[in-house]
Parts: sequence; C-alpha cells; structure tokens
Amino acid sequence: MRILFISFVVILALVQSRLWLSDDGLREVWRLQTQVAERTEENRHLAARNAALEGEVTDLKQGFAAVEERARTDLGMIAEGETFYQITPYSHSSGTIEP
Repeated sequence: MRILFISFVVILALVQSRLWLSDDGLREVWRLQTQVAERTEENRHLAARNAALEGEVTDLKQGFAAVEERARTDLGMIAEGETFYQITPYSHSSGTIEP
C-alpha cells in the first residue's frame, strides 16, 4: 500500500510539474490568451475602419456630393464659376511686407 501511495505522489508531481513548468503548460495557455485578446482588439479596429470605408464607398457610388468633396480636398479642384483664394501665412522675419 505504501509503494502505491508513493508512486501516486510521484506521478502527481510529474504531471503537475509538466503542467506548470513546461512550455506546453499553463504559460503557453496564458501567452495564447494574451495573443487572442490582442488579435480581438486589432480586429475591432479593423472592423470599424472597414465600416467607415464601406460607408465612403457607398457615398461615392450613390452621391455626387461625396465625389465633389473628394475632388476638392484630395485633388484641389474647384467648380466652374467659383473663385479660388489661397491664403499664405504672414512672414514677418524681414520686418517689411512683401507683395
């Protein structure tokens, strides 16, 4: 009976040591859980970005206003009949005003 108890304790110690100390044990599980949490957060950000891009694509396909806004902001275009004004920052380093 005593040999059975000692062998049971040794087997239990080996199983526990493998569970706690090996690379395939709980440390690996915790590392994988951390990776899953990071990927989940990254996926949330990407899903929000995709939703915004999908809305923008829908606007570009359906409305002229979105295309016009893109032309103005990205390409610097102006509509026919409009006047373009460019405002440059005032530089007063020389002390004189240049035209």
